[in-house]
Amino acid sequence: MAGLILGSTSGYRRALMERLQVPFTCEAPGVDEQDVKQLGHKPMVVVEELARRKATAVFDRNPTCVVIGSDQAAVLDDDLLDKPKNRAGAIQQLNRLRGREHRLITAVAIAHDKGLTEFCDITRLIMRDLTDQEIARYVDAEKPFDCAGSYKIEQLGITLFEHIDSRDHTAIIGLPLLQLTHELRKIGVPLP
Repeated sequence: MAGLILGSTSGYRRALMERLQVPFTCEAPGVDEQDVKQLGHKPMVVVEELARRKATAVFDRNPTCVVIGSDQAAVLDDDLLDKPKNRAGAIQQLNRLRGREHRLITAVAIAHDKGLTEFCDITRLIMRDLTDQEIARYVDAEKPFDCAGSYKIEQLGITLFEHIDSRDHTAIIGLPLLQLTHELRKIGVPLP
């Protein structure tokens, strides 16, 4: 079997891959995300392009391997919400999201010797109408500065929501394992 590489430095995605109990390595794709975001495309196009570039960048360096690239964005209306980077940014994002529905788009590209397999998962989330104090307490407790949308739903962030409509809850964390395992089996990666 060809080696399996996760083209990512995300600890969240690495933890999800570890659940599959298959040998894999991680490699930084070295893709400039701002290059793609500055093109002004719709959020879905941006996320799909970034997943594709991550997978192909690592595959170009490892052409005998199967490489998984993924990208995710929180989208409010048609605005792509980047990782907030700091407390003020997280509070600002959560203020925009409170009481509203937004989407979490997770795109995956798998580069392999037969080509490129791509898919996308969309989760719809409705955040509670949080108070300023609830937002500040949450941000101070969890420091979600490295998360699209400024929440860690797999932890305390779950308390921020009224409703979540998702085909695969692992997509919310950054890698939709249900479809990923289906696609990996189709290209010959042995899974349980």
